[in-house]
Amino acid sequence: MKRAIIPVATMLAIQVMVSLSVLSLSVMMPAVAKDLAIDPKLVGIFTAIIYAVAAATALAAAGPILRFGSVRLCQAALLMAALGLAFNALALVAATVLAVVCIGAAQGPLNPASAHVLAQRVPREYFGTVFSIKQTGVPVGFALAGLVFPQLLEWVGWRGASLVAAGGAVLAALAIEPLRRGLDVVATAGRPTAGIWQSIRFVLGHDQLRVLGWSAFVYVIAQHTFTFYLVTYLYEHCRLTIVQAGFLLSLSQLIGTGVRLVSGGMGDRLPRMQLLGWTGILMTAGCVAIGLLQPDSPFWVIAVVVIAYGGVVISWNGTSQAEFAHLAPPGEAAAVAAVQTALAFSGAVFRPPIFALTASAASYRMAFFALPAVVTISPHFLVSAAWKAARSSGEPVNDVP
Repeated sequence: MKRAIIPVATMLAIQVMVSLSVLSLSVMMPAVAKDLAIDPKLVGIFTAIIYAVAAATALAAAGPILRFGSVRLCQAALLMAALGLAFNALALVAATVLAVVCIGAAQGPLNPASAHVLAQRVPREYFGTVFSIKQTGVPVGFALAGLVFPQLLEWVGWRGASLVAAGGAVLAALAIEPLRRGLDVVATAGRPTAGIWQSIRFVLGHDQLRVLGWSAFVYVIAQHTFTFYLVTYLYEHCRLTIVQAGFLLSLSQLIGTGVRLVSGGMGDRLPRMQLLGWTGILMTAGCVAIGLLQPDSPFWVIAVVVIAYGGVVISWNGTSQAEFAHLAPPGEAAAVAAVQTALAFSGAVFRPPIFALTASAASYRMAFFALPAVVTISPHFLVSAAWKAARSSGEPVNDVP
C-alpha cells in the first residue's frame, strides 16, 4: 500500500481542483445571473453542457492516457479548467457557455486516468478504500467551492473569483510536473487498450457491469441535482443567504466525504453491489425530505436534512468505481472506467434541465419529489438482482479476504 500513497495523493489533488472549477458557476450563479440578466435556473442547462462534454472526453480518454500518460492528460485537464474559468471572467453569456464547455472537457478524463494508475499500483482487496479516497476529491472540491467562492464574491466579485480559481488550476498543473515521469512510466506499461466501441460492448454485455453502469447513471442524477441546485434552492425557496447556503453545501460535502470513505472501506469487506442497493433506499428518503423543506423551516431543520441527505447522496461513487475496476480485464481499467464515467455523466446531462423545467413550471418541491421515482427505486432492485445473479452463478462479487 505504501507505493500507492503518491499516486493516490496526486490524483486526489487533481480531482479537488477540477471539482472546485466544476461547481464554481453553480455557487456564483445568483450573482452571475443578476449581472448577465439571465435566469438563475439556467444553471441546469450549464450543468448539462459540462457533463455532456465530460462524457464525450471520458470516452475518448483511454487512447491518450496510454500515448501521453495519465498525469500529462491531467495537466491538460487542469489547464483547460483554467481556460474555462478565465472565459467566465469576461462577463458575457457566450463566454460563459465557452467556459462550461472547457470545464466539461477538463472533467471527463480524470476518472479513466486515475483508474489506470491506481489499478496498477493498488492490491485488489483495497480497491474500495483507495478509490473512495481518490473520489473524496469531488466532495472536498465542492466543499471548497461552497466556502471559497461566496467569500471571494464579497471581496473581488465573481469575475475576480473566476480569475483567482483559474490561477489556482494553472499552479496545480505546474506543481505535479515533477511527479509525471515516475507515474506515467508505470501507467503506460501494459498491452494496448481496447477501442471505445469494444469497451462499450464489453460493459453492456457484462451482467454486473451493465447494472453498475445503470446505477451510476441514475445515482449521479440524484447527486448532481442536489449539488448543483442546493445553493439556488436554499436561496430562492428557503430564503437563506448565499453565504448560509454555501456553508451548508460545504458542510454536506465534507460529511459526505467521510461517509464515502466509510462506504469504500465497507466495500472491501461486504458485497459492493448490495451496498449500493441500500444506498439507493436512503437516497429515496433524502429526496422526499429535501422537497418537504419550507421557507419558514428553522435553520437547524434545514441543516440536518441537507447534511444527512448530502452524506448519503455523495457516498456511492468510490464504491461503484472500485467494483468497475475490480471487474475490468487486466490492463483495461482506463477503458472500462471511461465507459462508467460516460454513463454516469450522461445522468448529469439529462436530469438537471428537466429539474429546472419542473421547478419553473411547478415548484422546487415537485421537482424534488419526482427524483425518487426516476433515480433510486429501480436501481436498488437492479443492483440487488445483479448481486444475486453473480452469487448464484458462482462469480465473485468482491475479492473479500
